[in-house]
Amino acid sequence: MEPLGIALIGCGTVGTGVVKLLLEHPERLTARAGRKLELRKIVVRDLAKPRDPVVPAHLVTDDIQSVLDDPSIPVAVEVVGGVDWAKRTTLDLLAAGKHVVTANKALLATCGAEIFDAGRRHHRAIAFEASVCGGIPVIGALCQGLAANQILSLQGILNGTCNYILTNMTENGRAYADVLREAQQKGYAEADPTLDVDGTDAAHKLAILVQIAFGVALPVASIQRRGIADIDLLDIRFAKELGYTIKLLAEAWLEPHAGSDHAGGQLALHVSPVMLRQTTPLAQVRDAYNAIFVAGDAVGSTLYYGRGAGQMPTASAVVADLIDMAVGRAQQTFGSLKLWSGNHRDIEQRPGSTMRSRYYLRMMVDDRPGVLADITRILANQRISISSVIQHEALEPTNGETEIVPLIIMTHTVPTGSFAAARAEIDALASVHSPSEYYPVGD
Repeated sequence: MEPLGIALIGCGTVGTGVVKLLLEHPERLTARAGRKLELRKIVVRDLAKPRDPVVPAHLVTDDIQSVLDDPSIPVAVEVVGGVDWAKRTTLDLLAAGKHVVTANKALLATCGAEIFDAGRRHHRAIAFEASVCGGIPVIGALCQGLAANQILSLQGILNGTCNYILTNMTENGRAYADVLREAQQKGYAEADPTLDVDGTDAAHKLAILVQIAFGVALPVASIQRRGIADIDLLDIRFAKELGYTIKLLAEAWLEPHAGSDHAGGQLALHVSPVMLRQTTPLAQVRDAYNAIFVAGDAVGSTLYYGRGAGQMPTASAVVADLIDMAVGRAQQTFGSLKLWSGNHRDIEQRPGSTMRSRYYLRMMVDDRPGVLADITRILANQRISISSVIQHEALEPTNGETEIVPLIIMTHTVPTGSFAAARAEIDALASVHSPSEYYPVGD
């Protein structure tokens, strides 16, 4: 059978990994694809940039038009990252009759409808396994392996940078800034880590998963998100004392309408640090690994675990999509799923204030009579029931007449809006110093 001609758009870390797999394992890939996967062009924006010796210099060009005009290249791999240039290039590739494999989560999360409409209009497929969780085949699982199910919930550690930082803070008691610098030195974090540590990267991935699992296209801005930059070692210490671990989770839950056979309902979702019991599987995911729980109405709970980023795990997912393109599976899947088509069922986003959770609340308070009574009265007024209270001695001696001590309250399940209102009142008390710290508790 005729080889599958491939163009690689972008040749950074992931692109170089794709080159390695295509050139170092041709027999294996040919056997699995039924024909040779032949790399014919590599398009970059800076020809002068140093590259890994594995990258064939004679294939490198900065002329994207040479790919658009080449009928011997039916498939292009987009791994440039970013949105603007990647969007223009992807639309041009589809218009030129090329199928597209992409690892670009930001592109799909923000422009998925436009990209997929273009694919349908030009009768070309888009494959994107590498865009979420790197080498973990969670998109394939949602699209194919779990196709008989209505997905009911997603809960995952989707950002390896944050998980690496939190693992080191938890296990070694190291400050956030120190671990972040180490993560940057090891290549786990970008020079500007903002999109990772503020929860945006996880929100991009969650938006893609929500589209596949629930058929709902949500603007990334509509996903409530909170990052890890302000997590205090004090709260990590108290979480451990209580038997919990703090992890950055991306979560979504569907509450189906009664009697609807799951044809509609309300979808609650967020990205946030969450306190998990140390014995749960997600709490035990360490370092730069990712994991995601998916619950379906027929299959129950399933767990997917592995490296969610990095050169070769992500390249593995890209090349798996290329094999699917060569076999024809990707084209059939693309046509049947109708992703980002606007034809989703009657599912609406649930207001964040109505979501329910248990909460950990830590305050620094004056150590004097009546303080706890003032706080519990505020909680009672919001109909918030207390599960437990811990008050430690002063962390450091003070020279003033009144010492400041940490007070930790664990609540029972409450509406998020009620908890937020109570916390605002508590922070306004003269006996409470600085803003209180809080985390949802996932049991």
